[in-house]
This record gives sequence, structure tokens and C-alpha cells, in this order.
Amino acid sequence: MSSIHPDQYVSDRLAGRGAAAAGYAPPDPGDGSLIEDPAVRAPLVLNNRSFGEVTEIICGYAEKAPGKWWMPLFAIAGLAAATGTLMIAYLIITGVGVWGLTNQVDWAWDITNFVFWIGIGHAGTLISAILCLFKQKWRTAVNRSAEAMTIFAVICAGMFPAIHVGRIWFIWMVFPLPNSNSIWPNFRSPLLWDVFAVSTYFTVSLLFWFMGLIPDMASLRDRAHKRMLASKRRAEKPRLGDVIRAYVFGMLSMGWRFSSRHWHRYEVAYLILAGLSTPLVLSVHSIVSFDFATSVLPGWHTTIFPPYFVAGAIFGGFAMVLLLLIPAREVFPNFRDFLTLRHIENMAKILLVTGMMVGFAYSMEFFIAWYSGNEYELSVFLNNRANPAKAPYWWAYWTMISCNVISPQVFWFRKLRTNPLVVWIVALAVTIGMWFERFVIIVTSLHRAFLPAEWHMFHPTPVDVLTFVGSCGIFLTLFLLFVRFLPVFAMAEIKAVLPQAHRHDHDDDHHDDHHGEAH
Repeated sequence: MSSIHPDQYVSDRLAGRGAAAAGYAPPDPGDGSLIEDPAVRAPLVLNNRSFGEVTEIICGYAEKAPGKWWMPLFAIAGLAAATGTLMIAYLIITGVGVWGLTNQVDWAWDITNFVFWIGIGHAGTLISAILCLFKQKWRTAVNRSAEAMTIFAVICAGMFPAIHVGRIWFIWMVFPLPNSNSIWPNFRSPLLWDVFAVSTYFTVSLLFWFMGLIPDMASLRDRAHKRMLASKRRAEKPRLGDVIRAYVFGMLSMGWRFSSRHWHRYEVAYLILAGLSTPLVLSVHSIVSFDFATSVLPGWHTTIFPPYFVAGAIFGGFAMVLLLLIPAREVFPNFRDFLTLRHIENMAKILLVTGMMVGFAYSMEFFIAWYSGNEYELSVFLNNRANPAKAPYWWAYWTMISCNVISPQVFWFRKLRTNPLVVWIVALAVTIGMWFERFVIIVTSLHRAFLPAEWHMFHPTPVDVLTFVGSCGIFLTLFLLFVRFLPVFAMAEIKAVLPQAHRHDHDDDHHDDHHGEAH
């Protein structure tokens, strides 16, 4: 390491003196993206990639055979998904009695998993929509994967309200449809608000994700068509994979031809969807929190739940993005060129900030329980959750505190928040902690009612556990299919942050790359 302080280097360079004037630069402690020189823009794509190289690398993930790791991991995820499907079928045939529910704890793992997966789905919209509106260019490395993760997480979340009603064939009654008994759903019920909020969020997120995919699917279409024409010129039979790609992506790209009119309309539509998605990030999990906050149950009846749930959803969602993309960075070739240590550091900072917000919410719950003078509320927090001498679920509460509040504090140190292994371990801890947060909120508030005769412990059954494992398998299966068959990066947005995309770049090599790109 150099003995020259970075600030001294900057001042010397601007003044034209010393080693800085000769072109000396302090070494970057990472991969080249952690430059702290305010006069130098840190690269968002490494190794001076050209437009054509970006296209080849990203399309190659979808066109070439995956690594040897993909099939075993897909088989494990598929087995978990199949197990969960069998558990759901068994539940429908037998009834919700196969779960560990009691007359007192009538919400447990089912709604815990629902709130957990809804929270996971928030990071995609946050990264894509809010960071897009704020012109944060570093989002380009993670937005496509995060958007896909949103869709898959909402699919897993929507599964649990449908199956926890018991008689799933009556699930249509949650919608405002007239029926033979003239019974309409209660529009004052937060459970009905969930139906509208989650379905709207899923629809807008799906449109947002699909809109961003259209130019890239057109690139895959044109590349497959070009290979088919080359095969015909050689009097060879086109590969089946190219034929399928040409027709499937030809249909999904909706006639995209890379014209200026198409790009103009695309950017307008993308901005509108970003504007629609932004309030959904705040509203959806706020409405989910109303399932609890509008009740009179101690432990639930609190006004801090809406902002608390939103911060927790962003917290858990970013953790899941890191949990998935850091391993992908290791197994996919050239993935590190697009997902740099700068991206990982930025997301680690967001984990630190949202983790402190969640920790503040935890402390405010205790303060309000004491300040309100409500002995039942205070008893829930002390005797049901936090006190190891009296609370039966103290282990779940302190697991939540350790994972969500303590573990992100390592990100105060730059050396740790730029270490992918450390960030991945913390992201795993946060994901575990956010599941325990939902478990603590739901179960510890229910298992002890106002009368001691109604006190019941909740013990999950194997069906409970395997259903949740199955939802994780469904999520991972869908994500593996996504990274196998669709572009994991938005190519147009990646190219837009390259130096040669700017009009003031006069490098001859970069100028040539403008004309060397092939879709």
C-alpha cells in the first residue's frame, strides 16, 4: 500500500505537482471499482468491455450450456418443490389439522411464510423502480435478477393464503363477486385489502419485469435467427435450440426492431411503470401489516407496524438479492465484470441502514409498551418474547435480534462490507432473522391469551416444515430456470453506463465498439 494519503493525492493532482502530476494513482484495494478519488468516476463494468463483448457474455449465459453445478442444484430444488407440492395436496385432502395449529395459535407457519415471502419480493421493485427514478446507475447490475426474484417470491407468498383457508375450493369468495347467498366480502377487512394489494403488486411487477426484457429477448431472437441462416447456408439442419429461441423470443419480443421510435416508447413506458411501482413498495407491506395492526391483540395493536414492516421488507429483500447473486458471481464466467465489489458494498450499506431502522422499531415496541401503561402489551414483550426466565420463545426472539440487529454492524468496516464471503454470511443471517421476526410477531402474540386456561404452545409438524421447504424449492427452481434461459442483466442499461456510451468519450477503441456491436 502507498504511504500517500488519497486526499493528498487528489490535492497534488489538481495542483499539478508531485507524483500525482506524473500520473501516479493510489492502488485500489479491491477489483478496480472501489476508487475513492472524487475526480475519477468508479467503473461500473470492469475490464473495459465493449458493446459487442457485453452482448456476447450476457447472451452466452442463456445460449450456452450451464456449468456442471446447475443440474445438481436444479435437481435438489426440484425435489424440494415436489415435496412441497405433495404436502399441499395432502393438506387439501386431509385438512389444516395436519399443521401444528391450535385453537389459540390459529396463525402460525402459514402466515409467517406469507409475510416472509412478500417481504422478500420488495427488493426487486425498490432496486428497479425507486433507484431508477433517482438515477442510480449502479442498479444496472442487479435490477433484472431482483425483478425476477420479486415475481417468484410473490408466487410463493400467494400460495399460503390460498391453502390456509382450509376449504381451498371456496377461495373465490375472497374476491368481490356476487354469489347465491348474496354474501359480499368485507371491504373493511385488511385480509381483503391483501388480495387487492398483492395482486396489484404482482401484476405491475410482472409488467415491469417483462417490459425490461423485451429488448434483450429481441437480441436473443436475432442471434438465434442469424445462426439458423448460417446453418442453412452451410446446408446444415438448424439446431433445435436455435429454432425454439427464434420462435419463442420472436413472440415474446412483440415485434421489437431496435428503432428510435421503439426505444422512445420503451423509455416512456418503463418510466411510467417505475412511477406506478414506487408507491406499491410502500403500500403493499403496509397493508400486510394492517392484518395485525388493526386488531386489538397485545403485540399486534401498534401504529409502528406499517413503516416497520416496509423497512423490514427492504432489509430482507436486499439480503436475498445478495444471497443469490454472490454465489452467481463465483460460478458464472465474467459475472464479476458486471457485479463488482462497488455494487456489493452499496447493497451492504443499505443492509446496515435498514438493519438500524429495524432495530429502532424493535426498541420502540418496548418503549411504547412501557409508556402506554398497558400491562398486557408489556407482558407480551417481556414474558412472551424477551425474558429468558419466563418467555418460552425467548430463543426465537434473540435469534431475531442477533441476526437482524447485531450481524449487520460489521458493515461499519469497509474491509468487511467489501468482502463477498462476509457479506454473504451476513445476508444469510438476515434472511434467517427476518423469518424469525415474522414468527415472533405472530406466534408469541397468540400463544398466550388473556386467560391462562387458553395458553397453548405451538409446535410445528413435519407438514409445516416441509411445506415451507417446498416454497423455498419453488423459489429456487424458478430462479435457476431464469438464469438458465433469460438474460440476467439488462444489456441496454449495462451498455449505457460504459464510458463509450457518453458523447464526450473520444477513445478510438471505444468509438470502434459503437459500430462493432451485433445483436
